[in-house]
Parts: sequence; structure tokens; C-alpha cells
Amino acid sequence: MSLAAYCVICCRRVGTSTSPPKSGTRWRDIRNKIKFTGSLILGGSLFLTYEVLALKKAVTLDTQVVEREKMKSYIYVHTVSLDKGENHGIAWQARKELHKAVRKVLATSAKILRNPFADPFSTVDIEDHECAVWLLLRKSKSDDKTTRLEAVQEMSEAHHWHDYQYRLIAQACDPKTLIGLARSKESDLRFFLLPPPLPSLKEDSSTEEELRQLLASLPQTELDECIQYFTSLALSESSQSLAAQKGGLWCFGGNGLPYAESFGEVPSATVEMFCLEAIVKHSEISTHCDKIEANGGLQLLQRLYQLHKDCPKVQRNIMRIIGNMALNEHLHSSIVRSGWVSIMAEAMKSDRIMEASHAARILANLDRETVQEKYQDGVYVLHPQYRTSQPIKADVLFIHGLMGAAFKTWRQQDSEQAVIEKPMEEEDRYTTCWPKTWLAKDCPALRIISVEYDTTLSDWRARCPMERKSIAFRSNELLRKLRAAGVGDRPVVWISHSMGGLLVKKMLLEASKKPEMSAVINNTRGIIFYSVPHHGSHLAEYSVNIRYLLFPSLEVKELSKDSPALKTLQDDFLEFAKDQNFQVLNFVETLPTYIGSMIKLHVVPVESADLGIGDLIPVDVNHLNICKPKKKDAFLYQRTLQFIRETLAKDLEN
Repeated sequence: MSLAAYCVICCRRVGTSTSPPKSGTRWRDIRNKIKFTGSLILGGSLFLTYEVLALKKAVTLDTQVVEREKMKSYIYVHTVSLDKGENHGIAWQARKELHKAVRKVLATSAKILRNPFADPFSTVDIEDHECAVWLLLRKSKSDDKTTRLEAVQEMSEAHHWHDYQYRLIAQACDPKTLIGLARSKESDLRFFLLPPPLPSLKEDSSTEEELRQLLASLPQTELDECIQYFTSLALSESSQSLAAQKGGLWCFGGNGLPYAESFGEVPSATVEMFCLEAIVKHSEISTHCDKIEANGGLQLLQRLYQLHKDCPKVQRNIMRIIGNMALNEHLHSSIVRSGWVSIMAEAMKSDRIMEASHAARILANLDRETVQEKYQDGVYVLHPQYRTSQPIKADVLFIHGLMGAAFKTWRQQDSEQAVIEKPMEEEDRYTTCWPKTWLAKDCPALRIISVEYDTTLSDWRARCPMERKSIAFRSNELLRKLRAAGVGDRPVVWISHSMGGLLVKKMLLEASKKPEMSAVINNTRGIIFYSVPHHGSHLAEYSVNIRYLLFPSLEVKELSKDSPALKTLQDDFLEFAKDQNFQVLNFVETLPTYIGSMIKLHVVPVESADLGIGDLIPVDVNHLNICKPKKKDAFLYQRTLQFIRETLAKDLEN
């Protein structure tokens, strides 16, 4: 700075000096000019060098980037001096002008040389160690899809950044990048900002009341009988009247309405569960999803989700609603803005298989960069749940049976005496889901899907008294959902238990009659049947003696040995399977199953499990454990794995 001042003084002296005497030599004039010019060049060079170095250390965030981000709650900037004395004088004015000139030079050179600081960052000065962050951020907004995916992958693998660098990405990235990070296995949770503050509850209101108001605001058209039933039940009953009428609390979800003898739950949870169950059904209708979003449903559901962290059933119903809403692409921006991506990114890393799988379904439906399929309610991908570079070459589908579920049916074998009257075990009592853990590791090139649908043994234990769904109805419903999930685009192996095998047979027969479903037939390679009653079961015949079958459901009635529909299904499928040359493997139980506490029943006898083609293998287990291997090296699992590998050998090699 002293040299710069010296140059200024020299300029002033030159301006005020008198003309040299005429007697002065020409050489003296030339020497004086050289001194002045040299001093000016030297001082100016040093001044320019100092200012460029100072400019390099300054960090200024692009205000346009900040304004685009509506979800941020804070930004990170380097501290600057607040001393107003630094903002005065010739030096400050010179620095200001020099900053402008250097920025123009950098921007121009960037465009000429096509370096990464071209467009968004021409007004940003960053330190060397921060270049990677900004380069990745710009790369993630490229017009080229491959470049964007590479940027997200590199971000997810960054584990050495400072905390503020993760937060900087969280504030400045676009929704596609945020969703991609949530679906990347190694992503740091610091990439995700906390959801925005929820709006305050109305005066003299509660979450229960607002949930009821949300349900009441939804259209009452295009509703089936069950939606009407749940809606009217939730709106007409308060938690107090329910408790008084039932003598306690009713808590339901999953596969039944078990009576809760404990008074330990929050009273409002009762009506909330009825409301949520009704909203789940409403959310299957696109126009109703629009109403849920417009009436603040995303924020209200988020409040309930946070309030019921200790109630997985409530959280799962909420995630089912969000997953259904995510099927509508025009709602994606609202779902992202409300903070659900951050919540699901955390849920994806949960040790609880059901929670992680529900979150995976939501994020897959939001991810239109890498996922073309849409996963409707009841269709869950067990593998791969994250983005992966592993090519997926075939699909394996798991279809459960009566009183089963997408996860609990396929767990490892637990207790010797499973009680069929308990339709829903507690989460912490579940064992490992072997398709997700063992099969995914042994065959990583498979997409593994598990399907869930509601079943019941008795009409008086049905979730919806008006619901009467035959095997034919359910098969059409499941076939439509599976085709939307891309089933048929790759080679397929079907794995089914009990009544699920009848659904598989009916689905394939129905698909053969519809040209738009021909891909499902053409790509079906094989089927595994675990104790499927191809020729009927004695289950319905015990309805008089077993209190839970006093009023057997339609599903149970269709399993009767004298059922005409069952016989037609068996005859038609056997002929069809032979024509298509499907590979088939049959397992059958040899031990009776406990029904209630008094009766043991051989649910599917050996002769009924014989399809007529394929190997028939008896196993010394009961009906519930026929699809639950004790351990990875157990015969049940190893034979299943062998069948899958042999059936898909050519497809997995390609």
C-alpha cells in the first residue's frame, strides 16, 4: 500500500511541477520519465497482485442460488469485517473497481476456455478445497442425465467434507439431486435439512380433530363400500364413545381388527387409526390426493408421524398415504417442499424392514430419474431398495397366503407353535426377512418384490364387513398393480404360499387372455408353490368347531374341496402350464398346524399340494413354517435357491 501511495504522490508532483528550464539537457528529461514510469509500473503490479490475492480469499454466495432455495433455515458464509473505516478512501474505491474488473476477466476467460466457473459461479469466489463441492453442485444440474447421476453418486460417496459443506449442498441442490441422495446407500444424513416448521394448530383444536376435518373435506364420490364404511366410522365416532362402547380401545392395521385389552395407548390414537385407514383408501384416487395436498394433509400427516414415533402401525399407514400420493408426479414438488424426503432418507436406514421398505417405495415413486416403474399400495421392493450400478436381469415375486403379509410370511422360522389367530405380531418379534437378506446377497442381479393384500379367515374378523373379494377379483387387482411395477419386462419367477399360489395361477390365466399382459406370460420362467391347496383344503369344514371360522370368509369358502371354481382353476392352469413349459417346484407340509388353542389341523394334505407337474417335496414342518427356513443352509432355502438359479441360468448369464 505504501508503494501505491508513493505512485499517487508522484502523479501529484508531476501535475503541479513547473516546466524544466530550457537549459536542462534532454537526457535528464528522459531519465525522469523512466523513473516515474518504472515506479508506476512496479507499484501498480504489486497493488494488483495484493488485490487479486485478497479477492481469492473472499467468498460470496450467489444470491440467485439462495433465493431459489425455499427450504433453507440458514446459510453459511465466511465472516467479514464490519469496520466501516475500511469502506472509505481512494484505496477502497480502487479495490471495488478492481474486483469488478477481475470478475469480468474471470467470466470471459471461463466462457472462452469452457472451464467449470462459467454460468452459475461467475460471481462466486471460492477457496481451493471448496471447488469440489461447487463443481459437483453444478454437475448435478447438468442437462445431461448421465452427468447428473454421476454427480449424485460422487456426492453420496463424500465422507470427508466439513459439516457446512454438506449443508451447503442441502440448501442449493434441486429436488432431483435431493431424491437421488436419499436413494443412495452411502449418503450422509447431513445432506438433508430438517423439515420446515409445521403450521400451528388452530385454536381449541387437536391433531385428531384436524385429521377428521381433512377426511370430511375429501370427495364422497368414486368410493367403494369399504371407503364409505371407514369414512363414516371415523367421522361418527369419537375416541371417548368408542372406548365406552367397546369397553377399551380398538387398534387395527395390517390384517385384522384385534382387540386391544390394554389401556396404555393414547385415546385419540383410536379414531386417528380409523381416519388414517380411510385416507389410505382415498389416496388411491388421484383427485382425492390433490384434495389432501390442498387442505394441508402433507403437513398434518407429518405432525402425526412425529407424534407417533413409538407406534409403527400409525407410521406405516401414513407412509402408505404418502407413497400413494407420490404416484402423482404433479405432487412431487409439494412432497419435497414439505420435508418428506428428509424424513424418508432417515427411515431408509432403519433396521426395521417394514419401515425401510415403505420409505423405499415412497422414494422410488418420487425418483423419475432412474425408476420408470410405479409401485402402488401393497407392492414393495425388497431388493434393490437403493440406486445401484448392478444390472437387474430378472424378477422374483413373493405372494403370501391367508392371514399372511408381505414381510412376516417370509421371515425365518421362529417359534415351534405359531398361533394362527394372531394376525399381526409385534415388530420386535419378527425375525429376518430371508428374501431381503439371503436371496439378495446370493443373487444380486434380481429385483425382489413382495406383495401384500388383505385376507381374513372369518367375516366377523374382517377389517371391512362389506368387503367380499374372490380369488378372481384379487388376481385382477394384483395383476394390474404388478404390471404397473414393470413385472413382465424381465424374466420372472413366482414364489407363493398357500392361497397365494391360487392367486398366481389365476393371474397367469387372466394375463393369457389380455394382449396387453402378454409380456407377463412370455417372461414367466418358473413357479414355486409352498403348500398350495390346488385340490382344496379341509379348513372351511372346521368352521363349526372353531370360533374364528364361525362365519368363514369368501376366501376360505373358495378353498373347499368341492368348490367348482377351484376345480376349474386347477384344470385350466394345468393344461396352460404344460403348454407354456413352465418350470414348477412344489413343497408340502407333513405336520399339523395349531388353529386356536385346542385344534391341530393338517391344512394342506400331500395329495392336495400336487399340481400334477414338477417335483413334489414333503418337508417336516407345519403349514405356517413351510415357507420359513430355519437358517440359510437349511434344505428349504437351499432347494429354493437352486431352483431360481437353474430356472434363470440363461437370463442371469446374459
